[in-house]
This record gives sequence, C-alpha cells and structure tokens, in this order.
Amino acid sequence: MADFDLNLARVFVLLYETGSVTVTAEALHVTQPTVSYSLGKLRRHFGDELFRRTGRGLAPTAVAQRLYEPLHRAVSEIDGVLQQVGDFDPATTSARFAIALSDLGEVTLLPRLVAAARESAPHVSFTVSPLDVDDVERQLGRGEVDAFVATPVLTSHRTVRVPLFRERYVGMVADDHPRIRSGAVTMAQLRREHHASVVGPSGHRGPRDALAAHDLLDRVTVEVSRFSALPYLLETTDLVAILPEYVAEAFIESHRLRIVQLPFETEPLEVAVYARHDASRTAAQRWLVSFLVEVLREQVSPAQLPVTRDPA
Repeated sequence: MADFDLNLARVFVLLYETGSVTVTAEALHVTQPTVSYSLGKLRRHFGDELFRRTGRGLAPTAVAQRLYEPLHRAVSEIDGVLQQVGDFDPATTSARFAIALSDLGEVTLLPRLVAAARESAPHVSFTVSPLDVDDVERQLGRGEVDAFVATPVLTSHRTVRVPLFRERYVGMVADDHPRIRSGAVTMAQLRREHHASVVGPSGHRGPRDALAAHDLLDRVTVEVSRFSALPYLLETTDLVAILPEYVAEAFIESHRLRIVQLPFETEPLEVAVYARHDASRTAAQRWLVSFLVEVLREQVSPAQLPVTRDPA
C-alpha cells in the first residue's frame, strides 16, 4: 500500500455507489478526466477492470464487489474523524433539492415537508418529480434526484433505504354509496360491486395484488395511473377502491367519501426514504436525508382498527 493514494479510495467508493464518472466528479469537485485518471490508477493497482460500462452506468466486477466494503468502511471512518468540514446550516444556507414522490407522496407527505422547511430551513426549496420505480435509482445515481420516497423494497448497492412508517390498506366509497352503508364491507359485497384500480409507475402494488388474490380483477371497471384520480371517481359513482389508510384520511377531508374496513388482511406497506450512501452525499444532501426522516417518520394515521373478517 506504500504507493496507494488514499484519495483513490474515495474515488472508488463513489464510482461504486453512483455508477457514474460524471456524478463522482461533481461530488469531488474535480473534472471528469481527473476521475478517469484515478480509475486508471485503481485498475493498475488492483490488476482488474473494476467497473464495466453498461447501458445503466458502471457495473462493478467481482473484484470491485469484494473491495467495496473494506474501502467504504475506511472512508467512512476517516470522514467521521475529520467530521467533513463544510456542514450545511439550513437556517442560513440556500439550497434547492430534487426529490421524487408518487402522487400519494405529493398529496400527503409533501405538504408536511414544505411546512416544516418553512419553519427550520427558510432558504431551502424543492423540485418534485414523478416517481418512476423502474428508473428512479438511475436518477439518484446520476444526481438527477437527491432522494426519493417509495414503498417497494428496492435492493441496490448504490442506495440506502431508511424505513419511515408502516401502513395498511383500507376500502373507500362515496359517502352516499347506495349499498355499502356501514363502516365495513363484506366479501360478498366486494364481489357484487365494481372497482376502480390504479396501474402506474409508483410501485403501489398492494391494492392490485389484493384484488387478484380474491378473484376481483374481473370486477374492475376503471383503471387509472394515479391514486389522486380516485376521490373524483368515487364521490360521483358507486365504485369501490382500495388504497393506503393515510391517503384515504387525506381524501375524506376534501371529498364526500367514507373509509370502510376490508374483510381480509393485506400485507402492510412500508414507506421508506432512499438516498445515496453517506460517503457519496454532500453536506446538504446529508441534511436533507435527516430532515426527511425526522419529518416523515411521525405516524400519519391513528392506531389500526381491528379487521372485520367475513368468510362469505
């Protein structure tokens, strides 16, 4: 190791986590040729290609996968000792963050984020983009978004997942629904009614899976791409929809709707923040992740009510 520049360890860790020479250069405040030169030195030192170019960025080789953990640990320990000069002060510093949210996140979580930021970080602003679970990890790696909030469990060596809260799914109908009048719906009623379902890029598969598990897909009359369309559909029709409880509670505040308990259990959904690894975040991005977790980890709905089961 006598001829190994320890700065190369940081380059390696960032390349591994971002999969991008461009993003690594931006994080280190150097030019892309400088990063490419460092990568060349790393390849010569370890006698391996380390990263191969693919359509989705740089992919680590088997040797790089073995090197990542010890080098990441070393960089993190050094950062902890030095405390990475250049802390972000949200009370005085201006910054614009790019985050990706589903339409549910825009309806229920974004207002809380903005309200909290106006209090503690008045010079911070946000650009919100639609969540596409098939592409958002690439966007994060390339620096197009600073963080995103999602329910699917996405497994990637380039991201860190921080759970926020768990929720259940509930049914929703118009307040004056002609047949469903109580606070719970039976299986027999669900089989007689027609349903509205969401099919889109947000990754919320729970309602759709529940319909499929109980042979109700053939009762779906309307398919939409966004959950935010549901309250307008439901309050003017006799359709039934399944959606997360915290979102349903937000919808009933401004629409003529009712929440009804489902006759079966659904797998709880877990909402989480995704971000780059700490070593590849700027000081501002480290603050952002802490802020998202602090604000959004608060439980957003009351304790769950018991589920009413109906074997019919």
